[in-house]
Order: sequence, then structure tokens, then C-alpha cells
Amino acid sequence: SLVRIRLLLLNKGTEPRRLPPPGKLDFGYVPAGVYETLAHYEPGPIGILFHMVHGFLCAVQPNAFPHDLIVQFTKDRFGAIHTEYQKAIYYEIGFLVCAAVGLVFAILLPLVGLFFCMCRCCDNCGGEMHQRQRKNADCRRGLLGTLLFSTSLVITIGVLCAYAANQNLSSQVKNIRRLVNSNMRDLHTFTNDTPMQIDYLISQYATAKNKVIYDLDNIGPLLGGKIHDQLEKEVHPALDQVLSMAGAMRETKDALENANVSLEVLQEGTGKLNVNLSLVRNSINRTLNDPGCHDEESDATSAQLCRNIRQSLSQLQITHSGNKGEREREISQSNLLKTDLSAIVQKGYSALNDTPHMVIEQTRNVQNLVDGIGSNISSFSKALPVQSVLSNFTILISHVHAKIEDFYPEIDKIDFYRWIACITLCCMVVLVLAFNLLGLLCGTLGYDKHASPTTRGCISNTGGTMLMAGVGFSFIFSLVLMGAVTIIFLIGGNMEKLVCEPYHSKELFKVVDTPYMINPEWKNFIPGYMYNDSDLELTAESLYSSCKQNKGIYSAMRMDKIFNISSFMNTTMFTKDVVSQLESVRIDLRSIILLDAEGKRVLQDFSEAGLSEINYADYLEEVNKGVTVVDLLSYSRDLEAQTDLMPRSPLRNALKGHIGTLRQIHRQQINPMEQAMSALNQSMRYLERTASDLPNKVLAVIDAVEAAQYLISKNASHIFNQETGKYTGIIVGYFHQYIEWVKTSLALEVAPCKPFTNMLDTAEIMTCSFLVDSMNAFWMGLGCSTLFLLPSIVLAVKLAKYYRRMETEDVYDE
Repeated sequence: SLVRIRLLLLNKGTEPRRLPPPGKLDFGYVPAGVYETLAHYEPGPIGILFHMVHGFLCAVQPNAFPHDLIVQFTKDRFGAIHTEYQKAIYYEIGFLVCAAVGLVFAILLPLVGLFFCMCRCCDNCGGEMHQRQRKNADCRRGLLGTLLFSTSLVITIGVLCAYAANQNLSSQVKNIRRLVNSNMRDLHTFTNDTPMQIDYLISQYATAKNKVIYDLDNIGPLLGGKIHDQLEKEVHPALDQVLSMAGAMRETKDALENANVSLEVLQEGTGKLNVNLSLVRNSINRTLNDPGCHDEESDATSAQLCRNIRQSLSQLQITHSGNKGEREREISQSNLLKTDLSAIVQKGYSALNDTPHMVIEQTRNVQNLVDGIGSNISSFSKALPVQSVLSNFTILISHVHAKIEDFYPEIDKIDFYRWIACITLCCMVVLVLAFNLLGLLCGTLGYDKHASPTTRGCISNTGGTMLMAGVGFSFIFSLVLMGAVTIIFLIGGNMEKLVCEPYHSKELFKVVDTPYMINPEWKNFIPGYMYNDSDLELTAESLYSSCKQNKGIYSAMRMDKIFNISSFMNTTMFTKDVVSQLESVRIDLRSIILLDAEGKRVLQDFSEAGLSEINYADYLEEVNKGVTVVDLLSYSRDLEAQTDLMPRSPLRNALKGHIGTLRQIHRQQINPMEQAMSALNQSMRYLERTASDLPNKVLAVIDAVEAAQYLISKNASHIFNQETGKYTGIIVGYFHQYIEWVKTSLALEVAPCKPFTNMLDTAEIMTCSFLVDSMNAFWMGLGCSTLFLLPSIVLAVKLAKYYRRMETEDVYDE
């Protein structure tokens, strides 16, 4: 019904204001500084040479990193070397073999050169200036020249590799200053940003506090709205039933009024219709007394038709008297249906919807606590000794940086001397190469195949002499070259296998983290040194890994050992006053009256109004009979058909007039009465449905309202306590979110310690990538060139015979 729809719309209009559910607080991002150091090195094209060196070292030294051996030596301060030397020799066997080969080469080659020179001085070992004639002399000379050129080419490649490695090291030394300065700037960024980050953590407490203030200011919609929703589940169905019953009462009243109107129309119309039908019936009887209806001899058809018409006149009468409806008038005129139950129900809705306002009024003391919440959060920064530690650390950084700056001239000087030494070694090989290549050039250009060995030209002879000079310098420089290669090989190779590779595979950290190695009383030396608690699980490897991931120094160094943030910042510290106040609040909802005594009386009177006493069957039976015994339109059509069979006469004309009168009566009186009977039929059927089991329906509605009222009066405190607990959990949850965010930020974002791993990685780059790789590439290139000096000597000595001018030659008599 329209009344119910209007009340529902009014009810929705008075619902409490709904707020969005509490969500995750947004504390923003902790301000983070940008660290500029990129602890990564790409060697470029020379990296191919570095990979070749690494492959050679893996072939020379395929053994795994000697973790246990190093740990044992370290623990015993190298006292175990007397008993474990066999393991050390086994690990170093590859290096030792190569070093032995280098020493043999360095010692024997100069000795061989000495004896070779002495032998040649005695005109032996090819020292005799005489060359025998052979048919394949040209072929042998060409082969020896090609082999010597190929050997010289290999020596050239080796010395170029050594030179490139030497230049690479010098160029990378210039980058040391840039890397060190970058790391120092990162450390300054670390010290400058850390206080700002901690201040940001403290400032974001306002986010949680403001959210709590907002929720406490809106405690009515939040807490009261939840209580209202819980009560609504039980109360609204009961009120909806009462509202439905109010609509039924209104519709019952309308049906009774409509029935009374219909009965009045029928009663009034019945009297008029009865009079008019009597007049028509009498008029037709008088018309049928016409002589034309009795002259059967002259007009038998008309006489018969008149008899038939006279016999049917008894049907022109009404079917009921229209005297019913006294009980309906009595019910509709009673005071019961004049009371608006909808207004009473609306009071129940309004009382229920006023729950949030009641909560606001009874929790005003809680809202006054907001300003004092978490007043000791400012002591957080004071509890952390950040400023003093960072100030001292900044002074230390500046002092160390200044010391490093002072050492740069020494580094440049040392690198210059190193560069000179390496260039000198390369120049020794280049000198030999120069004699070989010049000897090949002069010997090839000055060679005359028509000249005999004793008549060879000056250029050819010079080429041979240069080849022998190269041989002499090869013997002289071999000791220095191979000695330098062996020493650099032993140092650089072991640095690569014992320092650089273990650093990348983190085996070096495992050695450092070996329990009780550095200090016999410490299981883990870092927490033992820092916190005097060596059992704490803090290792060099875990510290390096955490800082490598740019985690906060608080979690990386397990600083919770000296400052436990969980014990300092707990939820109870912030919320104990609010929680205690909320737990002490008691809200009395007994003032909510869903349906007062008047409303219940109206419902009870409605069930006892007598709707069930009406004889609906009689009404429906009378209504279904119709207004008249015969349908006037059908009767008029039949009468008209019979009249049309009569000859034209005054009788026929009179009957035609009566037919028109009957049709006029049907149009003016029967039609309104039939409409009234149809409306009466609908009203009676609705009333019959409404009256069916009406007392039980009303009793069920009253029971539902009383059950809902009992819930409000007796069980509302349980609902309030339950919803207050949830609301308190939300308030506490905001502070819990803040504390968890602080813990997470301290662990991951505040004071990220990547600058410290960058320093280690930078030291590794300078040591391994700059120094060790370059020096390893240098000895590999120089060693390759030095080794190929041996075949160069043999080939140069043999080839010089074909270029030098001989003192004697073979003569054949004819």
C-alpha cells in the first residue's frame, strides 16, 4: 500500500550516517637517500683475457677452497704447518709445478746460453763460419723464416697482452679516487639521512592518532551504527510485521467503506428498479389487452405472440431486496479503524534509529582522552642514541677520508714505479722481437740466390747478425723475465684462488664465521665483540647478505639486543586509557519502545472487531445472482423479435415503446447496480481473506514485537559489549599498525646499510678486478712471450746461417 511505502521511505531517511569500514593506514614512504656507488665492474674487451687467465688458473688449481685447512692454520697461529704441510702441498701442487718449470727455465736458459756462447767461440755449435751446400737450402731457409716469423708473432701477441694489462691497471688506479669518494659520500648520506628517517617515523604517529580521533569523534555512526545493525536484524522484522498489519487495517477500512457504498447504491437502486419494473410490467399488460391480441381468427400469430409475452412478464422483477450490510456499517463506523497505527510504528523505527545518538551522549568521556594518547612517543628518539653515535661516526669518516687523501700521492708514485718496471720487462721482449723482425727483414730483402755463402751482401749479413743479437738478448733477459713471471704468477694466482674466488662464493665469510676461530671464547665474533654475546646468531655472511639487500642496519646488526623496539613500543602503552574507558561504558537502551500499549490495544481491537462474524457466503451468493431474474437486454431482444412478427398496428407500436423503456432502465439503473455489485464482490472477498485466522496473525505480530523488545531490554548489553570489543579492537589496531610499520621500517628502510657492503665490494673490485686480474693477465702475456723465446732462439740460430757471410764454402773440382 501507499502508506507502507511512505513509511519505509521515511524509515530509510532516518537511518544513521554510514562511514566506510576502517582500512589499512597509509604512512607513506620513509624518505631514503640515493647511494651513488655502483659496486659493479665491467672490464670491457680485456675481460676476454681475464676469463682466459681464470680458465688457466682453474686448470692449474682445480681443488676446492681449503676451508678446514685455513681454519686449522688460523686457530693454531700457523703452528699446524709442521703436521699439515702435506695438505698444503697437495692444494698448491699445481702452482708448485708451474713455479718449478719457471725456475728451471729461468736458471737453465742463461746457463745454456753461456755454454752455447763458449761452444761457438771454439767454432763449435754452429760457430764455424762455413756452410755446406745442399740442394734443399732454399726450402729450409723459407721454412725456418716462416717458423721464426710465426713465433715472433706469438711473442708479439703475448707482449701486447702484457702491455694492455699493465695499461689497464694504471688506468683503473685513477678510478680509485672516484670510487673512494663515492663511498665516502654514501657514508655521509647514511649519517645525514638516518636522523631524518627516525624523525619521519615519529611524525607518522600523527597518522594513527588522527585516525583514532576521527573514529572517536564518529563513535556514534561507527559503534552505535554497529549496535543498530545488530538490533535491526531482530527488531526490523517485528516492526515490519506491525507495519504490514497497519497496512492491512487501512485496506480493511477501505474495503468496508467500499462495501458500504456499494450496499447503499444497491439498496437505493433496488427500490427504484422495482417500481420501474412494476410500471413497465403493468403497462405491457394493458397493452396486451388490445383486441388485436384476442382475434385468433383473423390474426392467430399475433394472439399467440401476445400469450407468450404475457407469460414472460413474471420475469421482470429483482432478485434480492438489498437489506444486508448492517454489520459492515457497524465495523466501519467503530473507533478502531480511525486510529493510525502507522504513526505508532514510526515511533518504534525512530527510537531504534536513535541508537547512534544515544551512544554519542553516553560516551562523551572517551572522546576527551584523545589528546593524551601516546604522549610519550616523543621519547622514542631520545631513547635511541642516534645523534651521538652518528656524530662520532661522521668524524671518523672525515678522518679516514683525509688519511686516504694523503695516501693518494704514494699510490700514484708506487703505481708509476710499477708501470716502469712492467714496461721495462715488456721492452726486453720487444728488443728481442725487434732483432728478430729486423733480421728477418734484412735477411729476406738482402738475400741473393746467385751469391755464394762467402759473397753474400752486407744487408743479408746484417740480418743474420741481428738474429744472433736477438738470440744473445734472449739468453740474457730470460732469467729476469721468467723470474718476474714466476713471482707474479705465484702471488696473483694464489690471490685469485684464496681471496677473490672465495669472496664471490662467500666461502671467505664462512671461514671468518667459523665458531671460536678468531677468539677461543666466542662462538660468533661479531656479536661477541659488539654485544658481548657470542651466542647471538649474527655472522659476517648474514650481515653482508642483509646489507647487500639494502636492509636497515637495525635488523642487519641485530640491534634489538641493545634496544628492543618491541618492548619500548607496545600497543598497551598507547591505548590503555581508551580501552579502560570504553570497557567501563554502559549504554542503557531500555528507553527504546518499539510498540507502546496503545499500538498493542489497536492490534488487539482489530483482531476482535468482528470481521469473522460477517456471512461472506450469503453476500457472494446474492452478488452472483445478478440484479434481475432475467437479463433485461436479452429480454428486450426477445420481445423485439416477437414484436417484429406482428403486422403493423398500434399494438406493435406500443410494444416497441415498452422495449425502448426496458433498454433505458438497463442503461440507467441496471449498469450502475452491476458495477456496485462487482465492487461489493471484491470487497467481500478481500475481507474474507483478511478475516481468515486474524486473531492468530495479530497474536503472532504482538509476540514478535515483545520478543524484539525483550532483546533490547535484556540482551542489548551483550550486543553492546560485543560491538564495543570489536570497536576497541579497531582503535587498538591503528596503533598496532603504526608499531608494526615502525618495526618493518626500522628493519628494511631506516638507515639502510648498503654503503658498508659497497665498501667491501669496492675493496674487492680494486683488489681483484683492478690489481689481481690485471697482474694475472700481465704474467700470462709476458710468460707466453718468454716461453716462446726458446723456439725463437733455435730458429734464429739456424736461420742466421743462411743470411750471414761465411768465411769458407764447399768447392767442387770439375
